[in-house]
Amino acid sequence: MIEIYTDGGCSGNPGPGGWAFVLSADGRRIKKSGGEAHTTNNKMELSAVINSLKEVNTNSALAGNPVTVVTDSQYVKNGITAWIHNWVKNGWKTSAKQPVKNKEYWIELKALVDSLDVSWRWVKGHSGNELNEECDTMVGLEMDKFR
Repeated sequence: MIEIYTDGGCSGNPGPGGWAFVLSADGRRIKKSGGEAHTTNNKMELSAVINSLKEVNTNSALAGNPVTVVTDSQYVKNGITAWIHNWVKNGWKTSAKQPVKNKEYWIELKALVDSLDVSWRWVKGHSGNELNEECDTMVGLEMDKFR
C-alpha cells in the first residue's frame, strides 16, 4: 500500500507558488517539492498530486501497488472523483457552459489516475496532521525561493 500526502499553495493568487508530496511505502518515505514564480493555488495543488503519481509510475519498486492520495484540497478531490466525469462528457465545459480551468492539469491527472489503482482521502489542512503539515512546510520553502 502506498500512501501519499500532497499540498500546494501560493502567496497571492496568482503569485509565487509551491507544491510538495510525502510518499510512504514499505516503511520508507520519498519527499519531493517544486514551485513556480507566478502561479495559482489550484495549479499547485494539482501539481503536487500529478508529481506524486508520476513518481509512482516511474519507480519500479512502487509499480502495481494500490495508492491512497491524501489531500487537503476539496478542489482536487472533488474534481478528480466527481466533476471530471461531466467535464469530459461535456467537452471540458463546466455546468455553466464555461471552459474548465486548468484543463491541461486535469487531463494529465486523469491519465495518471486511469493507469493506477488510486483512492482519495481528504484531510483538513492545518489541523495537526503530521504529514500534511510537513507538506505545508515544504510548500512554504518552495514559495520562499521566488520572493
